[in-house]
Amino acid sequence: MQDTAAGGTYVNPTGDFTRDTNYITSRITADGRDGYPVEPGRYRLVVSRACPWASRAITVRRLLGLEPVLSMAVAGPTHDERSWTFDLYPGGRDPVLGIERLQEAYFARVPGYERGITVPAIVDVPTGKVVTNDYPQITLDLSIEWKAHHRPGAPDLYPDDRREEIDEVAGVVFADVNNGVYRCGFAGSQGAYEKGYRRLFDRLDWLSERLERQRYLVGDTITEVDVRLFTTLVRFDAVYHGHFKCNRHKLSELPVLWAYARDLFQTPGFGDTVDFDHIKRHYYVVHADINPTRVVPAGPDLSGWLTRHGREALGGRPFGDGTPPGPPPPDEVVSLDHWQ
Repeated sequence: MQDTAAGGTYVNPTGDFTRDTNYITSRITADGRDGYPVEPGRYRLVVSRACPWASRAITVRRLLGLEPVLSMAVAGPTHDERSWTFDLYPGGRDPVLGIERLQEAYFARVPGYERGITVPAIVDVPTGKVVTNDYPQITLDLSIEWKAHHRPGAPDLYPDDRREEIDEVAGVVFADVNNGVYRCGFAGSQGAYEKGYRRLFDRLDWLSERLERQRYLVGDTITEVDVRLFTTLVRFDAVYHGHFKCNRHKLSELPVLWAYARDLFQTPGFGDTVDFDHIKRHYYVVHADINPTRVVPAGPDLSGWLTRHGREALGGRPFGDGTPPGPPPPDEVVSLDHWQ
């Protein structure tokens, strides 16, 4: 069993889901210490709007205003065992990299690359080689190493004085929620599933208690960890509740988390990057071992995402001393048809 979003996925002999987290860890830095200096126009961020791990990078890039200096290729929502493809573009090729499959950029870097062909990935355009697919580090480096190219008014998503707490909360969010839904969905035994299910909802209850008293997870502004939690929450009712059997409650039945998620969704840079059509088609079509008919559900009703959330009463300033990003570039606007 594999999921080429953020690493191969496997079920061990006890039925527990595990994720291969060995990535290409070269970093693009201001000083170029790994051989890849930050340079406007040199790199291309390859994503899928279906993938929660890639969606982190889409949102962070948009919040920081990096669109003019870091171009983005959007792969189609479905793929086969080999690779994500660029079937959304004319001729089925990425117009900048000139390739049909992301696999080609991985093989250019590591011939015969045997691990998951994952998104997000950043490709060095001149050589056509993948620089990194280390998705947790990618978004941190966009905040830290690309700072000279942030838009005026960009938020500080990883402030120095909050990093220890952000890292701590992000660790449990990854283990129990981001990865927790997969632990339920890909469980190979009843016991493994029930263990993952309890762990997931115990953590969601913990998050509800934390967010009942504060608008954001760390401090009074949006940070990296809010982005990381959002990309799982926004998929919860559309995919994880049914497809992954995370069905103690829907997100829309958890008042605090539902309001928190709507607050973020309605914040520029979050909801305007979400493509529910791509999300549903990816999970229900690609995971044929879970959904052998590959029938994509018509629901749920998505209109609730735009309803009043009331979280302003808790205070907080989404962008701190900064400002919201402007509209997305015209070629990156998600069709309203994909929110139906």
